[in-house]
Amino acid sequence: MNKFKDRFSELRQENNLTRNQIAEKLSVSVRLISYWENGKRECGFDMLIKIATIFDVSIDYLLGKSDF
Repeated sequence: MNKFKDRFSELRQENNLTRNQIAEKLSVSVRLISYWENGKRECGFDMLIKIATIFDVSIDYLLGKSDF
């Protein structure tokens, strides 16, 4: 099961970031953020690293392999 979409969306909201704000931080389109949050697309490994760094979580957490 793909937990990335849920974890990414939750982290964005918990950090009070809009889709526009996180798109700017990641240098991607708002549409791509929406695709990720709706599970329509997956991000690449390099982007996983950026997202994990922004939210200070592990890649395992983002992918649902761990709960911390």
